[in-house]
Order: sequence, then structure tokens, then C-alpha cells
Amino acid sequence: MTNDSVAIGIIGAGIMGERLLGAILQQDPALVHACGLWDPSPDAMRRMEQSFPKVPRMPDAAAVIAASDCVYIASPPASHLGHARAALAAGKSFFGEKPLSVDVADARTFVGEAGDRGAVNFPFASSFAVAALRDWIAKGEIGTPQRIDIEVGFKVWPRPWQADAVTWLDKPVQGGFTREVVSHFLFLARRLVGPLHGLNGEAWLPESGKSERRIAATLLAGDLPVTLSGAVGATAKDDHNVWTLEGDRGAVRLCDWSIAERRLPDGTWQPAPDAMPNERARPLALKRQLEGVARLARGKAHHLATLEEAFNVQEIVEGILAGSLSRHRG
Repeated sequence: MTNDSVAIGIIGAGIMGERLLGAILQQDPALVHACGLWDPSPDAMRRMEQSFPKVPRMPDAAAVIAASDCVYIASPPASHLGHARAALAAGKSFFGEKPLSVDVADARTFVGEAGDRGAVNFPFASSFAVAALRDWIAKGEIGTPQRIDIEVGFKVWPRPWQADAVTWLDKPVQGGFTREVVSHFLFLARRLVGPLHGLNGEAWLPESGKSERRIAATLLAGDLPVTLSGAVGATAKDDHNVWTLEGDRGAVRLCDWSIAERRLPDGTWQPAPDAMPNERARPLALKRQLEGVARLARGKAHHLATLEEAFNVQEIVEGILAGSLSRHRG
């Protein structure tokens, strides 16, 4: 390691912690390195020991924070701000999983206190597919933007690869697909178009003690109307999503996380020349995210999702889940 290598410690050894740790180990160690990890679950720690035997396993979150330049927080949502506050109190930066929190009032206070010492892991900030959308929009391919449509669907929830997190991921307090998935596409609208506000949304929770099974909402991104729908049991795919920006002369869309497409004059959709499935696109986005984390830890400007952006998304998400008519300004 060089003295300039950013030490990243990981709190939370679920699928997201495992993914980012794997990505860290694939980067140039002169840029970033993994200095330790901790999870309260002994089973999770044993699994990580088998998968990543050279990464130090810490006795608690405080030890991870002490060893880190930047702390990656991948624990369940209700614990995010506690760990983030501890990292900031120790003089460290943090990179957290979304949602920022499940408590809107506490998150608002935190964002006001934290300044620019943290960021949130919305990989669309580093997506090559999103870069293609941005390029088409900038070149006038769609003309004047008119509206955004967001559709998400799942065969079952949680998705099969999330089975280990079912104890919280399918509970209304912290879980559900609106927090876990829809938030990404709201962030995309916020990043490309403008602050999210003017929410009118509902969530349906037909099974006692379980998270939502359907949502419907309208809102604004900047001045553009946004229509949002999502449901479990709405597709044969484990995970299907389409984010579409319509203009007065054309349209662009993002399909299934990583396929950027533009609509041609004949009505057909043409993928970007470098379009690739998410399994191939994800490592590339994570590499760019880690480059941003290194800049964050060094106090430099970065392209990652800011705390203000993440809080704006959280406001909308929690408003939908509350099922109440709200007006949010970001």
C-alpha cells in the first residue's frame, strides 16, 4: 500500500457489503484498499472469512471506523445514521447504502450537520448507460423533455438472491422494493432532471407484517411530471424495470438497470452501441464509484450521490409508503 491509498472499512456483510468488498479487491491498491469488516452476525462473518480470508475481521463497528479513512455502511437501513454519525465523530468520511435512513426528520437533521463528508451508493451516478442517456439528451435527440415514466416489477419479493436478508427486507419498517429499488430510479430522475417534489402516492400492503406489494405515484422532477408504478407478481422476471424520458421529438429509456435505448423515428428502440447486461455493467460502475469514494475521502470534488440528493429521494420514498398526499421540495 502507498500512504495515499484510501482505507475503506465495511460495516455490514450482506450482499452489498460483499459486492463492494469484492470490487475493492479488484482495484489498484494504490487507490483504495480494504482495511477491515464487521457484521453482528457470526454466520455472515464466517462466510466472509471463507470468501475473503485476507481481509481483517473486526470485533465491532468502532474498530472498523478507527481503521478507516472512509467507512462503507451496508447494514440494514435503520442503523445507517448511527454508524454514519460515529464515523463523522471520529473524523472519517462515509459512503452509505441507500436509503439514507427510514426516519425523515432524523435524516433532515443529519444532512444539515454532515456537510460534504458523506455520499450514498446510487450506482447510476457512475453508470455508462446513464452517461449514454445524458449524451443523447444533450445532443437534442429527444427535443424538449416532456415527462418521465418509471415502471418496476418483480416476480417475488425479496428477490431470490436476497433471501438471507428476508428478516428485514420484507418488513414494512425498513424493507420493501420502494426503498430498495425504486429509490434508484427516483435518484436518476433527480440527477438528470431536477429536485423531486409534488408527490401524490400510495402503497398497498395486503399482507400483515410484510412490505408493500404495489405502489402508484405521481410527482415532479424539476418541472417535469413523473408517473411511477411498481408491483410484485407483475412480471415473470426476477427484476424488470424501465425508466423513460419522453420529449417532443423522441424518447430515451433505461431498461433492466443497464441497457440505454433511444427511440428512432420509425418507433423502434435502438440500444446504445456499448450496451451490456447488468452482470457485466455492474463491476464497471462499481470501479467508478470507488474512484469517487477515493476523492470523497481525500476531500476532493466527486460525482457520487450527495446527501442532499439522497435525502430528497428518501422524502419521496417515505411519502409513498406513508400513502399520504405530500409536497416535497429538494
